[in-house]
Amino acid sequence: MKITIAGTGYVGLVAGVCFAEIGHSVTCVDVDEEKIALLQAGVTPIYEADLEKLMQKNHSAGRLRYTTDYAAAYADAEAIFIGVGTPEQADGSANLSYIATVARQIAESIEKDCLVVVKSTVPVGTNDKVERFINDLLVKNIKVEVASNPEFLAQGSAVHDMLHAARIIIGTESKWAEDMLRKIYRPFNLPIVCISRRSAEMVKYAANDFLALKISYINDIANLCELVGADIEDVAEGMSFDSRIGSSFLKAGIGYGGSCFPKDTKALAYLANRNGYELKTVKAAIEVNSAQKTILFKKACNRLITFNNLKVAVLGLTFKQETDDLREAPSLDNVQLLLEHGADIFVFDPAGLENFKKQYTKEKVSGGKITYAENIEEALNSANVCFIFTEWGVIKALEPKTYKELMKTPLVYDGRNIYDLKAMKDAGVEYYSIGR
Repeated sequence: MKITIAGTGYVGLVAGVCFAEIGHSVTCVDVDEEKIALLQAGVTPIYEADLEKLMQKNHSAGRLRYTTDYAAAYADAEAIFIGVGTPEQADGSANLSYIATVARQIAESIEKDCLVVVKSTVPVGTNDKVERFINDLLVKNIKVEVASNPEFLAQGSAVHDMLHAARIIIGTESKWAEDMLRKIYRPFNLPIVCISRRSAEMVKYAANDFLALKISYINDIANLCELVGADIEDVAEGMSFDSRIGSSFLKAGIGYGGSCFPKDTKALAYLANRNGYELKTVKAAIEVNSAQKTILFKKACNRLITFNNLKVAVLGLTFKQETDDLREAPSLDNVQLLLEHGADIFVFDPAGLENFKKQYTKEKVSGGKITYAENIEEALNSANVCFIFTEWGVIKALEPKTYKELMKTPLVYDGRNIYDLKAMKDAGVEYYSIGR
């Protein structure tokens, strides 16, 4: 089938590459000429396992191409998938301006019957508005329907998650739209759940917010464990054997970040408020997560009299391992606090340094200063304090004795509970973690 993808971010690019991989003819559209040039050269603009390899394979096979010419790309597409961003606004609502721009372009460009599929995360009822908007602006007398097809991709494993999804959610309002989506997804040979458009929109928020709730819950319990002398890892293991709970998202730490959970929890809370309802559980998750991000900094403040002119090693910047994404990463909150308190910060991350540099230019750094370390050893050498914010394999592989050998003061604050308590104590490291 001839498919066009609007947007080449995480959602759009991964979807386009995976559709091409299972045999569809795919055109990816973006307004960013530099990004399109990069894609045409076979280079991925995002850090994602297996993505570049499949991009090159399917581009060479003629199933995948990239363009800025949206009019030509939309004109004869059988299905157009919208995967543009819906960033959070100041009040917590989703910014739908990019969706609206693409919808207008589609209405002005398509020349035959077409199914428009919204993969972007949008508030419940948005697809109804998109369908009306497109039909209001249609240039030609053709049939257009809109369907909802939310994505459930985890950054770092997005390609695998799409090719081997637990289920595919499609929200449609007609048999024609349902049949079209079933035909598109049939080669994946995965379970398909077909529901209404509004239910599909809600599934995305409900699923993400439930996972955010789970993370905030275990972090709340972890904080209590510290106060009463329990170990959160023992507690989580005991909980995980209950099939009603499971083991996923029960790892205590410094909270969630990324492009989904922070935005989606706030958006659902905003939607509830707009409808005269308060989602107390989601509101609590947001509050717990906000406080959790800087809990290690507060612990360090209780231990130290000042950060002024101290060398502070920061290991890990991205919100999770196997991605270069720093959106809502806990490291950013902590780096800002360390700067304000005059710290001399040495940061290391195997994938996120370039994105971090874009946020912390010399003009934006005040108080303390930031040095970009080429390796962990440079960051730790003669450091007074070390903070671990991301569970990268290269950090996990570091032996406890290394902190004692390299640091001026082996004082380590671990936001991902990477190390064994006894091993760090035996190595002579003063070690603080979460819930233990």
